[in-house]
Amino acid sequence: REVLLQTQIIRLTHTHTVLVRHPTMANSGIAQGINKGHVVQKREKPARYNRKSVQASKRQLMAREIAREVCGLAPYERRILDMIKTGGSSADKRIYKFAKKRLGTHKRALKKREDIKAVNTAQRVRAAGAN
Repeated sequence: REVLLQTQIIRLTHTHTVLVRHPTMANSGIAQGINKGHVVQKREKPARYNRKSVQASKRQLMAREIAREVCGLAPYERRILDMIKTGGSSADKRIYKFAKKRLGTHKRALKKREDIKAVNTAQRVRAAGAN
């Protein structure tokens, strides 16, 4: 018999949930008992499509660039830009904390900080080129 891992979600409180995996035997073909149910052959499910693993195309990148030019920065992004411009000793940490609070995850906060830094450098280069 094949031993499978059955996932059971147990909700402790409204904020905490626990995922418990415990082994179960394959169905026995008997209508009663722990392993009740019709005997079937488990089929392998194909891997699901993951958008994150796909690299953005040139067309997609161009569309994002045009959207950024037309729409500009969001208010919270402008605030991050202002933090970068004012600087200070712990500016990076403050920017990170602010971005993480707005965006939710560590990775997104770091990526956004780098993006806005790139915007700032582009603005400074443009300003230097104009003078």
